[in-house]
Amino acid sequence: MYSDRSKFPWGAIVVVAATVIFGCIILAALLIPKFLTSTPTVSEPGKTPEAPRGSITVDISSSNTKEDWMDAVIEQFNAENHKISSGEGIFVRVEHVTSGGSQTAILDGKSKPTVWSPGDQSWIDGLNTVWRDRTGKPLISETCQPTVLAPIGFAMWRPMAEALGWPDKPISWDDLVALSEDPQGWASKGHPEWGSFKFGHTHPDFSNTGMLMMTALAYSNLGQTSGLTAEGVYSEQVKQAFEGLEKNTYHYGIQNRPLMQLLAVRGPDYLHAVTSAEAEVLKTNTEYADTLRFQLVFIFPSEGTYWSEQPYCLLEGEWVTDEQKEAAKVFRDYILDTLRQNMTIDYYLRPVDERIVLRSPLTLENGTDPRVNRSSVPALESPSAEVAEAIKDVFHQTKKKATIVMVLDTSGSMEGDKIKNAISSSVNFVQRLDVNDEIFAFGFSGSTVYDLGGGRAGDVSEVLARTLSGLFASGGTPLYDAICNAVEYISNLKAEDDASGERRLYGIVLLSDGEDTASSRTENQMFACLPSGENVEGVKIFTIAYGEDANTDLMLRIANRTNGKSFKGDPASIESIYNAISAEQ
Repeated sequence: MYSDRSKFPWGAIVVVAATVIFGCIILAALLIPKFLTSTPTVSEPGKTPEAPRGSITVDISSSNTKEDWMDAVIEQFNAENHKISSGEGIFVRVEHVTSGGSQTAILDGKSKPTVWSPGDQSWIDGLNTVWRDRTGKPLISETCQPTVLAPIGFAMWRPMAEALGWPDKPISWDDLVALSEDPQGWASKGHPEWGSFKFGHTHPDFSNTGMLMMTALAYSNLGQTSGLTAEGVYSEQVKQAFEGLEKNTYHYGIQNRPLMQLLAVRGPDYLHAVTSAEAEVLKTNTEYADTLRFQLVFIFPSEGTYWSEQPYCLLEGEWVTDEQKEAAKVFRDYILDTLRQNMTIDYYLRPVDERIVLRSPLTLENGTDPRVNRSSVPALESPSAEVAEAIKDVFHQTKKKATIVMVLDTSGSMEGDKIKNAISSSVNFVQRLDVNDEIFAFGFSGSTVYDLGGGRAGDVSEVLARTLSGLFASGGTPLYDAICNAVEYISNLKAEDDASGERRLYGIVLLSDGEDTASSRTENQMFACLPSGENVEGVKIFTIAYGEDANTDLMLRIANRTNGKSFKGDPASIESIYNAISAEQ
């Protein structure tokens, strides 16, 4: 299936990222978001506020689904000067995180919160499994209290949802998989003008929504609402359902909100539906009301879904004091009182206490069905740690494979730690790719772009890693030529695949620390080389503006033009940037 490809006589490019490539590929449909901004890490919190002198600080790592509500409640709480029994004041701080990313950070010792509030109990079970293996005891032993209800399902443009029968006709995962696999596409629903079904979802390795919605697909396919086993997930029946969906999945991402932002900005021609929390659909409708071609609506999967209770968990690490535990319980009781629960509705969430009557903005007019509750759409049982790992395995096995071109600046300005860390991170990226992904690398310096080789990752990763490890910095920076050469190269690869009927994701990862100094092309000619970004199946470019001297504006414009994403990095953050890019694909 993979033949040797002729290579253009250029030179280097180091890529980094690619796309749908399971937790490590950059390519694809890429995108995501905050794709309009430049970010250095998977989750970059704002500046941490200083706690008042003598106060007991409660640090919370909280799933970003409830970010706005949590910020508002914490602001209220801190203004009211709550105290623990000894009389010391309580000060609460929050970092908004992805469920999977924060789980990894806690296990790696990079994050030490007092309280962890991921999207679902399954993340807690997974963390405790690893912690128990290491220490003989769980990190979280007390029952975690639900904080809100944030149901997850599908975001779809209203006309398309209505063509499927929304809001009165039940719509299931099976309906969407069938639509994905139907060669007639939307013509089977009376709308040939919409073409084939274009879907996107967040990555289950990082995103609570991504993990739970893929689990919901397995449940739907097996006709169950509880008792899912790893054996069931690995069954051919479930694998075929995943394959049917993934072949028409064109975009992945780490977080739900950036994916929704992409949907809003690019419109109904780019993607037709994505997995999403209800809150994100309504928030997007409000924030983009003046620019949306159509309103988005939230669809509950009819066979059952995850109501995402966003559990509040006290950690028992050696870094958490008894006073912090007491303070954390005071804050927990505060967010569960009736006033704060009623506030959830203002932020597009649902109160845990379903006796609280729903109101605007949770209305049909705004894009969701307030008539739906846990009685009409049952809550699915959270996956065990073993099942969650099986879901990730099958996702990686069935997702579209990626073709990635890495473009690496090896000019003289990259000397020292810059080149050392860039190469080390690039090697790690290459070695983590799926064996059936394709990776091609180029470097640029002096006045030339040079070819570092490439091919099927399983065949070339070791050789390419050795080649990358031998690079050093020297000469000028032919940045514009390198970009155009990479676009031409990957476009030829894509044309070959299109001719043979192979469907893949395509991405370029560009890392540079400076201005162009040696290209034969001008900046305008370089921009003319770029793919338009209008087609979700097109090539995306992910840029890393490396170091203080990098032209961050130029790198941002290149990424945005192609529906990629731009990052601002330094030697300390480069590894996390590579991880972020690969996870978004």
